[in-house]
This record gives sequence, structure tokens and C-alpha cells, in this order.
Amino acid sequence: MEPKDLKNSEELKRTENTDLENSEVKSTSEEAAKPDELNTVEDEKSVEPTEDTTAEESTAEPETAKVEETAKEEPKAEVAEEPKSDSESEINSKEENTTDSTEDSNDAAAEQKTEEAPREPESKESENEQKSTESTAEKAKPVKEEKPKKREPVDYSNYSQVELVNALRDILEEERDIKVRDEIEAIKAIFYKNLNENIEADKKKFIADGGAEEDFKTEDDPYEKDIKDLLKKYRYIRIEHNKKLESEKEENLEKKYEVIEKIKGLINNEESINKTFNDFRDLQREWREIGLVPQSKMKNLWDTYHFHVENFYDYIKINRELRDLDLKKNLEAKIKLCESAEELLVEEPSILKAFNTLQKYHEQWREIGPVPREQKDDIWERFKAATTKINKKHQEFFENRKVDQKKNLEAKTALCEKAEEITQGEISNHREWDERSKQLIELQKVWRTIGFAPRKDNNKIYERFRTACDAFFNAKRAFYAKNKEEQQNNLQLKTDLCVQAESLKDSDDWKKTTQDFINIQKKWKEIGPVPRKHSDALWKRFRAACDFFFDKKSEHFSDVDTEQDDNLKLKEDLIKEVENFKPVEKVDKNLESLKAFQRRWTEIGHVPFKKKDEIKVQFRDAINKLFDDLNLDDERRNLLKFRNKMSSFSESMRGQNKMRMERDKYMSKMKQLENDLVLLDNNVGFFAKSKNAESLIADVKKKIEVTKQKIELLKDKIRVIDEMDND
Repeated sequence: MEPKDLKNSEELKRTENTDLENSEVKSTSEEAAKPDELNTVEDEKSVEPTEDTTAEESTAEPETAKVEETAKEEPKAEVAEEPKSDSESEINSKEENTTDSTEDSNDAAAEQKTEEAPREPESKESENEQKSTESTAEKAKPVKEEKPKKREPVDYSNYSQVELVNALRDILEEERDIKVRDEIEAIKAIFYKNLNENIEADKKKFIADGGAEEDFKTEDDPYEKDIKDLLKKYRYIRIEHNKKLESEKEENLEKKYEVIEKIKGLINNEESINKTFNDFRDLQREWREIGLVPQSKMKNLWDTYHFHVENFYDYIKINRELRDLDLKKNLEAKIKLCESAEELLVEEPSILKAFNTLQKYHEQWREIGPVPREQKDDIWERFKAATTKINKKHQEFFENRKVDQKKNLEAKTALCEKAEEITQGEISNHREWDERSKQLIELQKVWRTIGFAPRKDNNKIYERFRTACDAFFNAKRAFYAKNKEEQQNNLQLKTDLCVQAESLKDSDDWKKTTQDFINIQKKWKEIGPVPRKHSDALWKRFRAACDFFFDKKSEHFSDVDTEQDDNLKLKEDLIKEVENFKPVEKVDKNLESLKAFQRRWTEIGHVPFKKKDEIKVQFRDAINKLFDDLNLDDERRNLLKFRNKMSSFSESMRGQNKMRMERDKYMSKMKQLENDLVLLDNNVGFFAKSKNAESLIADVKKKIEVTKQKIELLKDKIRVIDEMDND
């Protein structure tokens, strides 16, 4: 029978390129799922998206330098102080710690969100208004930025292609101001999943209708162009959105400098301390509400902001105890951040997640505010130490990935060479095509397990492998097209054999007709394959005629009552003899006795048809019980039981046919295991070059031993059947 053809190259190409398109919408973080690079190749047509995939591709390279550069500068940052007169020396002494304690926030990358309580000035006016000021400070709370609203999650798994396209169009037209990236990704993934399933369904229907798999051609999806256009529109929207964000950041920068100028103006304000403090709180709230600014100008902005905030604190002389309380709370918050950063080193298995979480911790650190001066350097050094370790692991991750990708390239190169070797040489028969097809498919399975090669080599090595696969399957398709005429001839020959078998099935000449059927069956095996769409029906027709004759023959001989009743009595006596048998010490002698029992059983002849199965089971159970009682290893015991089972088959022509079918099945299974053994040996060679592959190699070697044991067992069973057939 002709083997099933392999999958089309369109599936191979679609999978490879669809994953590339995913990079247009997704970031290329290492946390993204690795796409299945390769499917079995056998056709040229592709349904994969064709847009330029380089618009938003980026390599997730480490950004350690940014964090560490900022981290190194933080302990060194100093806030400039204006010269003060000798009369203010006492005030300077009291407030020195307060001024320096804000310096550790110079590395800011996000807005200040922590309230900074002012010190109380040493004046009667401030003493009179202290309670009012403290009350105002307690009521002042940070204003949280309003987060973008989120869409309710939608299950698109049951949507049709046109519904998915309409859903994507509605999102782009109605919901541009909310985050819809994940939802768009879900729509695209389900669309191409449905597309592949539709192609597979059409392919199965085509084959079921009598078409050959190699002749199947895919139809273009009418909605694929629509979804590609909408995805392109989505990328344009994102680009425009990013431009708008940058413009807003510049506007926010100007607004924040305006707030700084207003804070500077408070120093010369002649209003009461309570009024001035309330104005200061309003400016802080306005500062927090403004939003993000350009990253490159953030540090200078925060340096300027903190400098004038410190000047304001000095000016109004906030109560020292309230200031110390703020510093203590800030210290506790920064200690908690240190602990969280240290936990990332121990508890977070993904270094990418740890690195991204660390960036959020740095933003929180900048927002917290100053700590007591005597603990400022220590707490920062602790946080910086955890940061350095995570950054180092982050850098090592990408360096190791480059090494792994280089090894992947070497492994894929070896697979390409093997595929090219399989493709070379002329193949003239179906069996060799089938064997080489299986070898190439196994190479494709190994290919999928290897992973990406370096970016500059990944497409080249893939194209090399796909070219070898395409060349092989194109040659195979041409071979089978050429052999269609031969298969049609085989169909006619086997049809003639079916007619012969059907003409003989009613014959009563048992001996001659039995030999005729055996000859017909041999001719059937010698004829080559027929077209696949006729194979099953023709085989069932031929087998039905054979079974009809042999069943009728068995029934005829089962009607010989007298002789068969005597045989039944003899077999019942033999079963009792087996049950009463006492094994001796020598195992070989016991085995000879058991073989003698089986030989006598076979020589007795037929029993009444109604008792045939029952008496056969009794004898087999009695023999198997003796096998279990003997001191034999499991392999030998199971083989002897198998011999006992085959012995029962040899009693009838139908059983003999079944025994031959068993032999064919074992031969096919053994050949499959031998092919598996070759593939496993190849895998050992592939994995031997990989780093940390010892466990994989050990597992493969274990599978090799198990496969060899299975092959030996099948050989033993085939040998038993051959011995029975010769007898």
C-alpha cells in the first residue's frame, strides 16, 4: 500500500513566518514563547503574512548599564547650598542632616510621590500656627494618576474568520485610547489557528473524496488580506501614539520647571507660614499630577527640584521632629525595597522578570524621598549591591544565550548535512522512499527541539534545511506520479485474484481448494501497491472470500461428531494429566515434558466445535500454570506461553492464517523499532555537542537498551512462528 504523504511545505513556511510577524506586535522579550520553527515540508504555496516584519523587531539586549550608571552617581550627588552668615551657623548645624538626606533621590526616573513634611521655623508666628500646619500636612495625600481603563476580556476562540476581522476593526476604530495589545494578539493567533485548521479539514475532505494528498492545493483565505491590513493600521496607530507621548513629555517638562519656579518664589513670599506651607503642598500635588518627562532630562530636573525643595524647607524651618519622622518612614520604606530586591535573587527563577521588577523598585526608591544622613550611604550601598548582582545575572543570561545559539547553529548545520545526504542518490522503489521519508521526518522533529540560531544565521540555516526537504519531497511526488500506471496495473491483478477467491469459496474439495487459496495469497503478497483510495476496500473483499472458505471448512470438520467426541475425551484426560504433573528439579526435563504435552495435544485432532474454545482455554491455562511454577526468568516464561498460544493457532487453517498475520505484524513492528534505534543513535551524536546534555544522553541511551530488548523479543516470537509453520 502506498504510504501517507507528508505535510505540505506551506505549513512549514506559515509557521516559520507567522512567528516572525508576531514580533511586529509583540516585544521580543525572552519570555515570549519560542515559535515552532518547522513543519513537514511538501508544497510550495504559503498562506503566511507577508508584511515587512522588521518595523518593530528588536533584540532584547541587556540594559544593565543604564541602571548601574545611575546607581553609581547617586551616593555622590550633592545639593548646592548658598553661603550663609555667621549668625545662621546654629541653624546650619541643626539642619545639615536634613539638607543632605535628600541627596539619595538624585537618580530619579519617575515622579516624586512621597510627601515631604516641612520643618517648623523658629519664630513666634510658626509657633502660633504649628497646629494648623500639622493638620494640613496630615490631610495632604498624594494624588494617584488615573490608570488607563481596560476592556473587559473577550473569548474569541469560537469566532469565525469574518467575526475576528470585524472585532479587530471595531477595536481599532472605537478603542484607540485604551491598551488593546494583548487582545489584538489573541485575535491574530486565533485567526491563523482557524486558517490552519480549515486547510487541514479541506485536505482531509480532498483525500476522502479520492484525491491524492500530493495533489492537494490550498485556497487563499478571503479574509487574510483584511486582517493583515488591520494589523498594519494598528502598527501605524502605535507609532503615532508614541510620537504623541514624546510631545506630551516635553510639555510636562516645561510644566514641571514652571512648578520649580513657583517653589523658588515661595522663599520671598511674605504670607504667613501656614499659607506658604499650603501653597507648597499644592505645588507638590501639581508636580505629581503632571506626568512623565523625557528620560534624558529627568535627572537634571529632579536635581533642580530637590535643590529648591531643600531651600524651601530651610526657609520655613519645618519642625525637626516631623522631619525626623518623615526620614524614619522613608528609611523603613527603602529597607523594605532592599529586602524585596534581595528576595528577587533567591525566589525569582526568571532573570528577565527579576530585572524588570528591579526597574520598578528603582522608580519607587526615587519617589520615597530622603533618609537620615548617617544611614543614607549604607542603605544605598545595600540596594546597589542587590542591583549589581541582578544586573550581572541579566548580562550573563544574554551572553549564555549567544553561546547556546551558536551551539544550536552547529546542531542545525549537522541536520542540514544529514538531510542533504538523504536527498542524494536515486531511489527506485516504494520501500526506500518510505524509509527515507521517515528518516527526514525524524530530522525535522529533532530540528524543532533545538531552538534558534544567531539572528544573522537563523534564516539562512532554515532556508538550507527547507531546500533539502523540498527537494526530497518534490522528487518523491514525481516518483509516485510516474508510478501511478503501475499501481493501476496492480489494481487489476489484485481484482482478478479477488474474483478467483470468490469463485473458490463455495468449494467442498477441502484439500485442493485450501492449497489454491494458499497459492492465491502468495500471489497477492507478491503484487505491489495499488492506489490508496482502492486499497482498503480491495483488501476487505479478498479477505472476506478467504475467511468464508476457511470458516466453512472448520465447520465441516467440526461436524464429525464421533471422532471429535473421542478427541474431546482424550484432551480432557490430557488436561488432568497436565494438572497432576509434578515438576522435577531439572528445568530442561520439565520443559521437555511440557513440550510433549503440547505435541500430544496437537496430534489428538479436532473436538466438537462448541467445546473447541472452552477446552483450548483449559489446556492453555493448565500449561501456563506449569510455566509459572517453573523457576524461569520472565522473558523465557513469556516466550514459552507465546509458543503455547501459537500451538493452539496451528490446529486450523484459519488459525494458521492468523499466525502468519501475527508474523507479518511482528516483522513490521521490528522494522519500525530498528528505524527508531537508528534515530536514537543519531540523537546521541547530536546531543553530545550540547552543553548540559548529560541527562538527555542518558535518557536516550536508556531508550536504546529498551528498544534492543523489544527487537530481540520480536525475533524470538518470529522464530517460534517459523518453527510452527515448518512443522
